[in-house]
Amino acid sequence: MTLRVGFGVLIMFHGLYKVTHGVGDIQAVLQSKGLPPLLSYGVYVGELVAPALIILGAFTRPAAVVLALTMLAAMYLMYFNQFNRLTELGGWGVELPAMYLLAAVAIVLLGPGRFSVGKRGGLLN
Repeated sequence: MTLRVGFGVLIMFHGLYKVTHGVGDIQAVLQSKGLPPLLSYGVYVGELVAPALIILGAFTRPAAVVLALTMLAAMYLMYFNQFNRLTELGGWGVELPAMYLLAAVAIVLLGPGRFSVGKRGGLLN
């Protein structure tokens, strides 16, 4: 439960930022990669809806898959040029999105845990 709730809350901060500031920056990146800007609205699913489901423990595994795909997309679109770089503090250039990706994969594998909206292995998990 701690992983699930902590991860969900931290990802939601990214989604809330996009609610208040819009997705214009993401649209520009998508256009520069030859992708339709309309895809930028998928960030609301990946950074608000999916984390909310993970926090509740409802449809946990599918929501974590959505988040893992969101992180892969972010790593490709926003961090691609940082894969082979170290930061000023010695960290990997994509360490934050990679950590979110690995946490999402862990949630996919672990499931919702004991404290969730539905019973373990039930319809909502």
